[in-house]
This record gives sequence, structure tokens and C-alpha cells, in this order.
Amino acid sequence: MARDILVTSALPYANGATHLGHMLEHIQTDIWVRFQKQRGHNCIAVCGDDAHGTPIMLKARDAGITPEELIAGVSAERQRDFADFHVVYDKYHSTHSDENRELSSAIYNKLKDAGHMTSRTIKQAFDPEQQMFLPDRFIRGECPKCGAPDQYGDACEACGATYQPTELGNPVSVLSGATPVERESEHYFFKLADFEAFLRDWTRSDHLQEAITRKLDEWFTAGLRDWDISRDAPYFGFQIPGTEDKYFYVWLDAPIGYMAAFQALVDERADLSFDGFWGQESTAELYHFIGKDIVYFHALFWPAMLEGAGYRTPTAIHAHGFVTVNGEKMSKSRGTFIKARTWLDHIEPEFLRYYFAAKLTHRVEDLDLNFDDFMARINSDLVGKYVNIASRSANFITKRFNGRLAGELDRPELAQRFADEGETIAAHFEARRYSQAIRAIMALADEANAYVAERAPWQLAKEDGREAELQAICTTALELFRQLTIYLKPVLPATAERAEAFLQVAPLTWADLKQPLLDHKIAKFKPLLRRVEQPAIDKMIEASKDDLAAAAAPATEAQAEPKKTAKAENKESDAPTPDDGIIGIEDFAKVDLRVAKVVAADHVEGADKLLKLTLDVGELGQRQVFAGIKSAYAPETLEGRHVALVANLAPRKMRFGISEGMVLAAGDSPHVLAPDEGAKPGDRIK
Repeated sequence: MARDILVTSALPYANGATHLGHMLEHIQTDIWVRFQKQRGHNCIAVCGDDAHGTPIMLKARDAGITPEELIAGVSAERQRDFADFHVVYDKYHSTHSDENRELSSAIYNKLKDAGHMTSRTIKQAFDPEQQMFLPDRFIRGECPKCGAPDQYGDACEACGATYQPTELGNPVSVLSGATPVERESEHYFFKLADFEAFLRDWTRSDHLQEAITRKLDEWFTAGLRDWDISRDAPYFGFQIPGTEDKYFYVWLDAPIGYMAAFQALVDERADLSFDGFWGQESTAELYHFIGKDIVYFHALFWPAMLEGAGYRTPTAIHAHGFVTVNGEKMSKSRGTFIKARTWLDHIEPEFLRYYFAAKLTHRVEDLDLNFDDFMARINSDLVGKYVNIASRSANFITKRFNGRLAGELDRPELAQRFADEGETIAAHFEARRYSQAIRAIMALADEANAYVAERAPWQLAKEDGREAELQAICTTALELFRQLTIYLKPVLPATAERAEAFLQVAPLTWADLKQPLLDHKIAKFKPLLRRVEQPAIDKMIEASKDDLAAAAAPATEAQAEPKKTAKAENKESDAPTPDDGIIGIEDFAKVDLRVAKVVAADHVEGADKLLKLTLDVGELGQRQVFAGIKSAYAPETLEGRHVALVANLAPRKMRFGISEGMVLAAGDSPHVLAPDEGAKPGDRIK
């Protein structure tokens, strides 16, 4: 039965260029939406620009343009970036819209009428030179908890403490450098504690990932406090109804922007109903994809606002981690703070889609873009495995059989087994276990290539009287390629479209797995993808450094950005460098140690010290690891044993294959370190 599904991505802030941190979220969302549509569901995706706040007002002022002109330019650029990465939204809107103004005012009035709003006079930091109240992120000073210098006015990046800006030591305004003074102002507050019972139940009812639920428990323990939803003029945003100089804080109207974008789509499409997706009686599904840094707003304030105003709440909120590059935070100085457009200028966009998919899980984890692993994985998986199946078979069909496939398969049971994997792969996509889906797909690609190698059509083509067999073998190979295309289509939509043109078929859906492609005319094969080479990566990194030099902004701008979905820069610290021979606890915490079960162990031809291990790592799937433990073990003695695996080590390309982790061992004749009995594959080692 077809499902009605509404999906959103967090609204990117409209004062800067799109970067790879943004793309992680929007690619993750787009893959899930495309998968749902391919399965036959009525899945709608909306997004838009988060267009309000002091940073946008000040950036427009510095550029000598209006905020409206600034956000219009950013939106046009952002939508081009998304389109070129094949990210498609049914409606891409803006929080600075009539729909959002009306909905924000209506929700505020409903909450106020129900007694969930209050007001009181507070003391705020005020810049005497700029003559304006300062948002938290426009004040920097010494952390009141640990004393770290140059910290924002709301949270310390050194120790993680949160506090009020008035608690900072030696505070300065990032706008003028002046010392802020305290002034009183009346502010409006949303009484979040009114919804404590509702939120305690909602956050424990499968709407969130387990790690997010545990994190939110800290807020309940500390006690839910009133949320300041107003800001003083001057401010770029919506004026609060019934006031003269008060504006909605950007985080009040930002999530309402999801509703506004959908309302704008409803106004364009007669088949949609606003209440059908947002009304309390709605049977549709609602999903938000967001970064882990904005969970509080989406998982506490947002459902409470919806509940209090009489709307439905989200079916689920899916949070992801940040993007790191080569194991470190994205860095402008290293050229690894990469803009979407810079990537597009040098590397195929679908390669990033595939790499993200190959590493994304359903957990709240950071994702590392390791360029050595990236190049090896793309060239091996997509070019060496997937495309190779078609390129090794298609020319025989074109040249020997006038482009027509055989009427029957050489191995119908093999094609059926590939089709039978559809539900398992679909379950992985549905649960956002993209990495497991990719592993399963590439395992099938390995089988398909092994089949082609075994049947060797290039040998049969030299023998007389085996034409029918040759045609059936190549038809089988192309059928396996077609099935793999169906599975990869949510990830590689443009490549799938080229494959559909080659096969001369209508857009492929999951339902097409049921019937093999037989007695059908195909087009001449053209290369679908080309290898990625190191010079392209090097040029992109250099161009990113050039971008930094060309776009160097005043320090006040760079410090003033209030929120991002990816951390942008390493901070200087007094921590020991790698040359000290010492690592900090923060570095050690990055190591993901897991229990793994040895499924198979084999000798490696031509290797004196290595054994090839196939490991079961529970929910992480299977891994292939080459371990230098041959001197201590015969392969058969390892099978069934549990070992300790470094699971987040970047895959390493060896001449024997790809090694996807490291098994811990000790001693001169190294013996593996084994967890105690009772440990299960996939368990974390703490």
C-alpha cells in the first residue's frame, strides 16, 4: 500500500556558500526520498533557506545591499548547487515568505491564547558603539567554567559548558570590539515546562535515535526552562504581533518554515491538502533530517510548539554527525573546507553521493571523507565492478546479435537470487543503513563479475556453434547489471538514467525486479562513469585554498555565524602534537573498537605474514581485513573466534585487495586480543 510521506532537510542558513557539510545532509535526504518514490510511495520533499537573524542583517549592510537581495542571491546559488548534485525538492522555499509570516504569527497567537507564552524584563548585553543588543554569538570572552579565552557568549568550545553571556569574563562585542554594557529589555518566552510530561513521553516513543534520547535526558534532569523567542530591533525577521520593536527569534520561525514550504506547494498542487499532512488527524508520515548540533530545537521546542498549537508532531527525527576530511575537522587553511561548487568544478557529483552512502549509518556519527579511500572505493566499486559488468557484455550483443537480448537467461536462478535480495536491500535503505545497503549491492556486483569471468564470453565468441550460449550469457550479465542499477538508482540517479537509455527501458522502479529483461533491443554501450584520479583531488584542494583567499571576510563576519551543520575550523590549543609521542583522550576517543566474529579465514597467495579475514561486525555488516598474524595461526583455527577490531580505520588499498579495518594483536608472534565470552559481534569495546 502506498504511503503518504513528507520529508524535510534542515534549512541552510542564508548567509554563506553551500559546503560539503550541507551536502551530507541533503544527499542523505535525497537518497531516502528517491528510494521511497522508486518503491511507489507518495513521498514529498520540501526545504528552503533559513533567512532571518542578525548575521544576515549585518552581512547585507556590509555588502551595501538589502537583506532581501542577499538572501535571494544565496538562494539562487544554493539551488544551483543542489540541482547539480542531483538533489531535488518538490518545493524549495524561504522562511522570509508570506506563508511563513502567517503561520508563525498564527502559531504564536495560539500558544499565547493557551497560556504558553509569558513576558518579563531581562538584562542583556548592549553594544554602546553599534547601539544594538547583542545576540549570544556576537559576544566573546573567557569561559566562566574553565577560563578558556575567546569563547562565544552561549557555550564554551573548550569544555562544553553552557552559560549566559553576562557570565563571560572580559567580554567584547565582535562587531566593534567595545565592552558590552547591560541594559534592560522586555522579552517574550515560550513556557517549555508546560509540555514536560508530553515531551518525556514523546522523546521515548521511537521518534528519535537512542543516542539522542539519552542526550535529551540531560535537559529533563536539569529542568526545562522558558525559551526566549523574541529579539529587539534592529533585527531582520518577522515582527511579533502586538509589538512595535520585538521580532521572532530566528529559531521560532525556522522550523515553521517546513510548514510554510509545504503550504506554498499546496497552493500549486490541487492534489495536496495542508491538513492531510500537518493536521492532528493526519495519517501521513513526517520526517526531519537534521545535524546533531540542532537536535534541541527540533526534538524539544519544535514538537512542544506543534502540540501546543494543535498540529501533528513528527513521525521521526533523523540526526547525523559532521563531515570530517582525512580524519580532521574541515579546515580552510588545509583546503579541506570544500564548497559544493568547488567540488562540482573538479569531481563528478555522484561520486560524493556514493561515498557518503557507502559510509552513512542510522547512527549519530561523524563521517570522514578520506580521499585515498574515496578514490579507491569509487574506482573499485563503481568503475571496476558495477560499470564493468555492462562494458564486458554489451558489445557482444551489439556486434553479434544486432543489439537484441536473448529470449532466455543462461542462469535464471542467479538472476532470481539477485531479485530476491531486493527486500533486504530495501530494508537497509528504509532504516537509513545506507552503508549496509551498499555492501549488499557490491557483494552482488562481485558475484556478477565472477559469473562473467567464469563464463568468459570473450572465449566463447571465438568458438563456432556457440552463438546462442554467448547471447544468453551476455543477456544474463546485462540483467544482473539492470538489477544493480535499480538498487543503486537512489544513490546514482544520473548514472541510472544513462543506464536506462542504454538499456532502452522506462525509468526503473523496485517493481521491475520481478521480470527479467529478455528479447529486447538495447542501444550501443557508452562509458557510464570514468575513474577519479589524484590530480583532480589535488586541484580541488588547491582551489579550496584559493576560495579562502578570494573570499576572506572581516573577522566579525566569520565569528558571527550562529549555526552550521558542519564544524568549520580547528582551534589552536596547548595539546601535545603527534611529535610528542602522546595523544590526548580526545584522540583516543575517536577510535571505534568493536567485537567482530571471524566468519572465514584464508591464506593470501604471495603473502608471507598475512591472513585474509572475513569478519561479522553485527549491525556494521561484514568487513574484509588483512591481518599480519599468519605466523601464529592456521586459518581454520580462527573461524568462529571473536576478535577486537578498529572499525573506523580508513580502508587501505593493498595489492591483495582492500583491508577495511585493523584486528588488534600483541607479541612478537602476534596473537589476537579476544573479548571475554558473552560479547556479541558489533558490541563496542569501552
